[in-house]
Amino acid sequence: MTTTTRSLARARKGVGPGGASGPAGTARKQSTLSRQTGRTFAFLILPSVLLLLLINGYPLIYAGIQALHNGNLLDTGAFVGLDNFSSVLSSEPFWKAARFTLVFTLVGVFGSWLIGLALALVLRTKIPANGLFKVLLLLPWVVPIVVSSTAWNWLTATPTSPVPALFNALGLGTPLFLADPTLAAITVCLFKVWISFPFMMMMISSALASVDNTVYEASSMDGASKWQQFTQITLPLISRSTYISWILMTIFCVNDFPTIYLLTGGGPVDATTSLVVLAYRMVFQNFQTGPGVAIAFLMTMTLVIVSVVLYRQIRKSSTE
Repeated sequence: MTTTTRSLARARKGVGPGGASGPAGTARKQSTLSRQTGRTFAFLILPSVLLLLLINGYPLIYAGIQALHNGNLLDTGAFVGLDNFSSVLSSEPFWKAARFTLVFTLVGVFGSWLIGLALALVLRTKIPANGLFKVLLLLPWVVPIVVSSTAWNWLTATPTSPVPALFNALGLGTPLFLADPTLAAITVCLFKVWISFPFMMMMISSALASVDNTVYEASSMDGASKWQQFTQITLPLISRSTYISWILMTIFCVNDFPTIYLLTGGGPVDATTSLVVLAYRMVFQNFQTGPGVAIAFLMTMTLVIVSVVLYRQIRKSSTE
C-alpha cells in the first residue's frame, strides 16, 4: 500500500519510477537549460558591453567634468558647479539658437514625413518605371552632404545664381536667400527637408508593404471612402513606424551640424545658428568648453525626454 501511494504521488507530480518525466519534469529541464543558455549569452556579450561602456562612458563622464569646470581644451580649469548651466540658460544667444533649433526640427521632421508619406503612397500604386523613380528619389539622401550643400549654395547664394535670377526674370525682385536672415532660415529648413524625405519615404514604404490589401478591399465593400481608408486604416497601421521615424529624425535634426554649417555657417547674424552650432563655436572657436558642453548636455536631456514620450506612443500603438 505504501509503495502504491508513493507511486500515485509521484505520478501526480509528473515523476515516474525512473525519475523526472512528464510535463513537470520537462518544464524543470527546460528551465535549467534556459538558465544555462542565459548565462552563456551573458558571458558572450559581456566583452561587448564592457567595450561599449568604455567607449561611450568615458567621454560622457569627462564631458560632465568639463561642464562643471571653467576651462578650455587644454586645461580643465576651476570647479564652478552649475554656473555654466545657469549662464547658458540666461544668455540670449542660447535661446535664439534654441528657437531656431525648434523650428528647424519641426520643419525637418514633419516636412520630410509629409513628403515621404505622399511619395510612398504614390509609389505603392502601379506607375510606369516605379523602380527608376525610387532610385532617383533616393539621390538627395545618398549624395554626400558636401555635394548637396555646394549645389544649393550655387543655386541660391548670389544675385546671379539660378534661383535669384529666375525670381528676377519673373519680376519678383532678386532675393538674397543666404544673406537675408529670414530667407536664410527658410532655405536651411527646406534644404533639411530635401535631404531627409527619402529616409522617411523608405520607412513608410516598408511599413505600407506589411499592410494587407484585403483590409482595403473589405472596407471598400463596407462603403468606406479613400479618405476614411487613409485616416482609419493606413495611418493607424503604420503608426509604429511613424513614431520610430519621428524619434530618429528628431535626433538627426537636433544634432545636425553639417547641414547648417556647410550652407550658411550659422549666419547671417546668427539667424541659422542651432544649438549644436552654438556649442561648436563655444568649444572650438571661443575655447569655452564649460558652457559649450553644458549646451550639449541640455540638448541630450531634451532628446531623451522627447524620445521617451514618443516611445510611449509606440508601446501604446503596439497594444491597440
